[in-house]
Amino acid sequence: MPQSQPHHLVITALGVDRPGIVNTITRHVSSCGCNIEDSRLAMLGDEFTFIMLLSGSWNAITLIESTLPLKGAELELLIVMKRTNAKARPPMPDTALVQVEVPDSPHIIERFTDLIDKHQMNIAELVSRITPAQHDQPPTLYIQMTAHSPTRTAGAPFEQAFNALCQELNAQGTLRLYSLAETDSGEQVTSSR
Repeated sequence: MPQSQPHHLVITALGVDRPGIVNTITRHVSSCGCNIEDSRLAMLGDEFTFIMLLSGSWNAITLIESTLPLKGAELELLIVMKRTNAKARPPMPDTALVQVEVPDSPHIIERFTDLIDKHQMNIAELVSRITPAQHDQPPTLYIQMTAHSPTRTAGAPFEQAFNALCQELNAQGTLRLYSLAETDSGEQVTSSR
């Protein structure tokens, strides 16, 4: 008998951090017969947030949907769940890896996300944090982003705009661009610049 396609569920948990909480959640996920395909964890102030993509049979996903709210209440967690499809994403021809260190002020992250949007790229990952002021230095904002372009629109124009923005904001920035190309044999090759 053919095996049915797995079902998928995205879970976000938010709550006060304390030892063992992630282990308790992952143990519960496993006991319901689900597999964690992807996950992210972040500490934000005194709170932690945990995002997971789960897969499993229809029964396993239904079980986690019905039991996780009770487990979340026990752990004083806010839990949000949504069924989803987990299909393979098509390869993106261009990828940009951005790293920036800049004196912190309002609207800085927005300026960089706007730059990426204007170049018709999709932000796949964004991490930011502020390091406190030290001695006579103001607080520093650190930004790391990964962006993909569904067409070959990245490259020199994006690099020039990125460098101009870094100069305007007195930021130290690095940009690495990767292109996915196909050889005559159909093999995909990644090149960086």
